[in-house]
Amino acid sequence: MDVFSPLVNQGIALDYLISVHYYEFTQDFSSPKVAHDCWEFLYVDNGQVEVSTEHAIYLLRKGDIIFHKPEEVHSISVRGAHTPNLILVNFCCHSPAMRFFEHKILRVSDSESLLLAAMIREARNAYATPLDAPPSQPLERRENAPFGAEQLIRISLEQMLIDLIRKGNIVDANLKISSSIREKANQDTFTKIITYLENNVHRSLTLDDVCQNNLIGRSNLQKMFRAKTGGGVMEYFCRLKIEAAKRLIRQGGQNFTEIAHALGFSTIHYFSRRFKAITGMTPTEYASSVKLRAEEDVSVEGPSVQIAT
Repeated sequence: MDVFSPLVNQGIALDYLISVHYYEFTQDFSSPKVAHDCWEFLYVDNGQVEVSTEHAIYLLRKGDIIFHKPEEVHSISVRGAHTPNLILVNFCCHSPAMRFFEHKILRVSDSESLLLAAMIREARNAYATPLDAPPSQPLERRENAPFGAEQLIRISLEQMLIDLIRKGNIVDANLKISSSIREKANQDTFTKIITYLENNVHRSLTLDDVCQNNLIGRSNLQKMFRAKTGGGVMEYFCRLKIEAAKRLIRQGGQNFTEIAHALGFSTIHYFSRRFKAITGMTPTEYASSVKLRAEEDVSVEGPSVQIAT
């Protein structure tokens, strides 16, 4: 009987490498929110950066590494007086063990930093694309790349991931930035979404439209709106539409069918049902109500009045 099994149990096996970058960001650098369909990690080689996710805002220092699972929304901002040096790697890996890295910030030891250095060294050997090129620029292989350079990148990355899982050295939760800063970030996101809804009140938006255009997950979006408005985002959007409909009815330039079409309602019947559900009146009742006369726009000078003599 053979001492070694012909099969190798691979705890971590990369499917493919997408990009390897080494950046030195300026002091005022701030990236937009992004989400990828692959894994990404960010390692702070020097300095410190602020990383925002859907769950929290973190301050990372030299030796910290943060992982973003596929479709996780995140952004980077530079903090501190010194410009940071960062390693940014995107890769695809479907190994079940990758679940360990979800929402993780880890501390990199000397042995893992050597593996990161080997990855950067072999990436410079393997690719003609500068390592500080924009993330959207695809890697271009060198014609004269040393034998096995890309394989060594893969081996170094897989070994680093295995080492990190074995050690499980999760960074202290004190990296989380204060709740007041986190609340401000949430408020900025909420304000941005409100503006987006107001600017698109004439469209038939879906929940997925709102998520994709504002780079936020469905559950976090709904949680945010329930906390701030007491209802869901689409309920809020419908109320915006009805308020716009009331203004159009008061202006008197369009009939109900034209108003329903202008505000993205599929039919006049659906528009009427939603209008009554929110206002307690049908559009016709609202148009002839005392409430209408009370809400009529009055010019700054007011109506002209003649005094009887």
